[in-house]
Amino acid sequence: DMIAAGFTILPWRQAALLYSSPTFPSQVLLVAGADSSLKPIKGSGQLIQDIEETKRLIGTKSLLVMEGTCLDPNNYGLKNTGVDLRAYTKSTNLNEMVPALLNREAELTLLDVPDAILDLKRWAGQIKVIGPISGHQELAAAFPQDAPLLREAFNAYLETIKANGVYDQLIDKYYPGIRRYFPEFFTRKN
Repeated sequence: DMIAAGFTILPWRQAALLYSSPTFPSQVLLVAGADSSLKPIKGSGQLIQDIEETKRLIGTKSLLVMEGTCLDPNNYGLKNTGVDLRAYTKSTNLNEMVPALLNREAELTLLDVPDAILDLKRWAGQIKVIGPISGHQELAAAFPQDAPLLREAFNAYLETIKANGVYDQLIDKYYPGIRRYFPEFFTRKN
């Protein structure tokens, strides 16, 4: 009846689904093994420049991607650019990207911010973030187009848990520190 996991709001998905109010911020990042010669970008304070710098660093290196997800290279202009794209096809579980990277299935991979936060902790000292590949994105629950009432009920639930503090408790428990990366998301009124 619904996709309740963090589901990136992408234009091509919006044509087929109804989305709830945004539930979480995200962004797609380039990640390498800790032993990679690539160094994280310094950051210019200009997101578009940082994305371009990060993309340049990929060069012709092998990049593990997952088509049909938020890690699809089509979403970020990475197809037909000389990058050695390697589609991960064993599953659509984003949690498998870092183990595949560490197993040398590619030199680099893409990760969204929620998974990167968890994987940097899980694989501490074994991976590093090089820089952003996308602008800021938002996650939400998704519903069939013929279920607007279910979406409305979910949005009401989301408003309730934001108002009573449960949402903030869950964010702080599972994604500590996320607020400093996306302060505008957590301070705006939805």
